[in-house]
Amino acid sequence: MIRLKFEPRLYNPPWINVLIPVASVVFGLFIGGLLFAFLGVNPLEAYGEVLRGALGSSYGLGEIVTKAIPLTLTALGGLICYKMLIWNIGAEGQLCLGAVATVAAVRYFFVDNAFVMFLLMFAAAAIAGGLWGMLAGFLRARWNVSETITTLMLNYIGINLSEYFIYGPWKDPMSMGFPFTPNFPDAARLWVFEGTRIHAGLFIALAVAVVLQIALKRSKWGYEITVTGENPRAARYAGINIAANILLVTFIGGAIAGLAGFGEIAGLHGRMSRGFSMGYGYTGILVAWLARLSPIYVPLVSFLMGVLLVGGDTLQVVMGLPLASLQILQGLILFSVLAAETFSRFKISFVRTEPLVSGGKSAEEEA
Repeated sequence: MIRLKFEPRLYNPPWINVLIPVASVVFGLFIGGLLFAFLGVNPLEAYGEVLRGALGSSYGLGEIVTKAIPLTLTALGGLICYKMLIWNIGAEGQLCLGAVATVAAVRYFFVDNAFVMFLLMFAAAAIAGGLWGMLAGFLRARWNVSETITTLMLNYIGINLSEYFIYGPWKDPMSMGFPFTPNFPDAARLWVFEGTRIHAGLFIALAVAVVLQIALKRSKWGYEITVTGENPRAARYAGINIAANILLVTFIGGAIAGLAGFGEIAGLHGRMSRGFSMGYGYTGILVAWLARLSPIYVPLVSFLMGVLLVGGDTLQVVMGLPLASLQILQGLILFSVLAAETFSRFKISFVRTEPLVSGGKSAEEEA
């Protein structure tokens, strides 16, 4: 008989770390091409339209960067938890809480000073998102409740809570019935690059990526996070306070995702409206794993994912494909990346074994 044998890799050559993620994305795109063919669209033409729509104009490039900002922040918010094997999939809800807190800061604590308002909105969004994330962390640390389930459920609560304010007490009476909050004053808006929709949240996202990279690679706390993620038992023997670190990483992860909501509201939209997130919290999961949980690579992967998102809009317009087809493509890429982690962590080989005979013993043992 022939079976698969999985042996943990003690060392990954550099080419493995590059080849496996690239191959997984190519495989996901290949399966996506089969999906396009099934829908009656030439896959090469479809991917060509994606590239032309995203990279064929300065407007497309600007939109890619605009979408990369929240993707970077939600991915970083999840990444810091994944490094510790805390499966936080709640960035979407944490983003929404950050947006709600941003609007609340403007509505109830407005000061006609751009710098003061920036600090107020920044702090409010980070604290709200952090506490929302830490709620799941507390349940995990205190009663070992699965954070996968709690963060997923908290997403629905966060999304619906934001819609409650949009349709309810914060709805703009001058919006002609549309679900919007009032426009922000100029002092509560982030600086925007002229002629684009790229806002100052770009600098926040890049700064967070650099700080996380340094913290995870150079600090004692980063070492504790890595050790806990790779071997929780060894971390306990080493005296690392795992419960405290769970609370800390879920708070920091939620705070970073909350800043994505701050950027979207104060930088891009200038008010809160229904569907403002566009699922960035979920797509950020894919970005984090494509970046192989390395903060410094997250902005680059977010840019590439932005190409897919902006180009996907072109597919809907030019080729008449439904939005669901793009979402399926994202899911295929995520599945491919996660499956490829098996090849990254384990050396897989085929081994021949003796067939079993009566009593569950191999022929060799029976003899």
